[in-house]
Amino acid sequence: MVEDGKVSVVLVDDSVEVRTVVRMRLESSKLFRVVGEAPDGEEAIGLIVEHEPALVLLDVSMPRMDGLETLPSILAVRPETSVVMFSGFGGAHLVEEARELGATDFIEKSIPLEQLPDRLVESLRRAPLLAAADPAAPDPDRGAPEDDEDDAVDPVDPVDVARLEQDVLDEHVEGFRAIFDRAAIGMATLTVHATIVRANAALATLMSCEPSDLVGVDYGRLTVGHGDVLDHHVEVLRTSEEDVATFEHPVPGPPGARHGRTALVTLVPIRDSNGQMLYVFAQVQDISGQRAAEAELHRTEEKFRLLVAAVEEYAVFMLDRDGTVMSWNAGARRIKGYETDEIIGQDFRVFYPEEQQRSGHPVRNLEVALRDGSFAEEGWRVRRDGSRFWASVVISPVHDDRGRHIGFAKITRDQTEQRQNAEDRLEAMAQQARLLAVTAHELRNPTAVIDGSSHALQASDAQLSPSERDRLLRGIRSSADRLRRLAADLTAASQLQGGVMEFRPESVSLSELVASAAARRAATDPGVAVEVDVPDGAVVRADEVRLAQALDNLLDNAVRHGTAPLTMGARLRDGQVELRVTDAGGGVPDELVPRLFDRFAAAGATSGTGLGLYLVREIARGHGGEADYLPPDDVRGRPTTFVIRFPAAGAGR
Repeated sequence: MVEDGKVSVVLVDDSVEVRTVVRMRLESSKLFRVVGEAPDGEEAIGLIVEHEPALVLLDVSMPRMDGLETLPSILAVRPETSVVMFSGFGGAHLVEEARELGATDFIEKSIPLEQLPDRLVESLRRAPLLAAADPAAPDPDRGAPEDDEDDAVDPVDPVDVARLEQDVLDEHVEGFRAIFDRAAIGMATLTVHATIVRANAALATLMSCEPSDLVGVDYGRLTVGHGDVLDHHVEVLRTSEEDVATFEHPVPGPPGARHGRTALVTLVPIRDSNGQMLYVFAQVQDISGQRAAEAELHRTEEKFRLLVAAVEEYAVFMLDRDGTVMSWNAGARRIKGYETDEIIGQDFRVFYPEEQQRSGHPVRNLEVALRDGSFAEEGWRVRRDGSRFWASVVISPVHDDRGRHIGFAKITRDQTEQRQNAEDRLEAMAQQARLLAVTAHELRNPTAVIDGSSHALQASDAQLSPSERDRLLRGIRSSADRLRRLAADLTAASQLQGGVMEFRPESVSLSELVASAAARRAATDPGVAVEVDVPDGAVVRADEVRLAQALDNLLDNAVRHGTAPLTMGARLRDGQVELRVTDAGGGVPDELVPRLFDRFAAAGATSGTGLGLYLVREIARGHGGEADYLPPDDVRGRPTTFVIRFPAAGAGR
């Protein structure tokens, strides 16, 4: 519907900040009138029935009901409405799907907001239903409707703080893009339907193509018949609280190659504030060399199964045809713990766990070795003292010169440490993938808020009410603060990983330290009040910058997960410094408490990178102290409390 020369619009986006800056941009153009806003598709349908708008600006990724599900419903209830998709994703496949569903246009959120009104007008001019229904639709060639002289807007100077915050944002966004694009391991961002919307050069090299060739492609097409495995893992991530999934699939070799390759894929979901999956981050590693090495190891074990008795790395021994131990070497004594006179004449089933003995697994191993010429597996085995170890086992039948079967040669190697190392590598890969994915997600909304707010202030400052202007500036400052804290946490975590985190002790006033932390929180989030309890005059020796970072992280944790009132205090007693942050919330879930201060420990949709409390603990330890969590205790009247303790003198490394 077009009234007074303005097109009526309903905005649908799960971010209130994005809706705010878009609404201000559209209304300041004098071409549009926003009649309703909705955070998801379910609420949008009701607004469209109520207001009958001429245009709907619709996000793709939203909780409960996303844009692609909502689009057909909008056109069903009001076919004359034009729907323009407004998405952080791009890619030809996604654009084509939206158009097939009836979208008038597809606009990426990376478009400068000052261009959005004209782009929407151009989209409406191409919409046949609107053009036929209302020839008075705005024409971009006519410009904005003429206003009274009193309504004229004088140009305003750029807002310095917006430009400075934009510089900060650009620096961190470019840093993340460099990590993604230049990483030696394959990386991609997928939609919830596994369509690739961004891929780096390493993944393109693995797939023998260019990065641009992968955009818009269903990743399942690259798995050589394992698309159902991919779909299963994506569905599990979407419908559960799982935060990582891994699987392997073959990859065709490059042109002219004799053999294909094998890829290990790690999937990490990125969720919104309600826990709904928005998209999936994929890390893809070529493990062909690892598999080839493992195959070669088994062939080597088979070839040298009759190693001399002095070999200690392998348990090498002979069995008769029934599985009775006939010989024993030094490696067997070391690995399995039996002396020669203890084990000779015993049944080899004693090396297997009881559940495998009951199921007949040892005997079947001998049968398969005799039938196929050899048998190899990895699994749990039992030492003399009852402890278990992870073993790599090869069994080969032995024949005499006449070809008669006389027994078996059995080679066992203790692979417990190697298995643990492999599991540690997989966990490290999953943590790295999650960190990169969460970092990308943490950058998304601050990007939109700072960009949109800056443009709104530059172009429409004179039209904004004081409350609107304050809200935009608060959005810029809080978004910039999120980026600064994210950068500080990533830098500190990187230093700890490399063992080079430095501490510079100096005289620190506890009252100034705590008051400054409260002031920083008030500046970035005026709606949060922090009570301060600290004695005047207390001075300690510590690294002020690191302690400030730890207090900022504890306050951010309390704001994200706790409940007002928030308090922050410090005290000096018996040569010990104690810094504490409390809130009235319900505390940390019991299952998270044992790993609360571990790196990447996180829970819930607003958990962030999982680095904050890890850094708090390491900063406390860097001062010779420790960080602790005290759960709420109604009997003692104790709220949820986080405490940093360290010696008052000689702190710092």
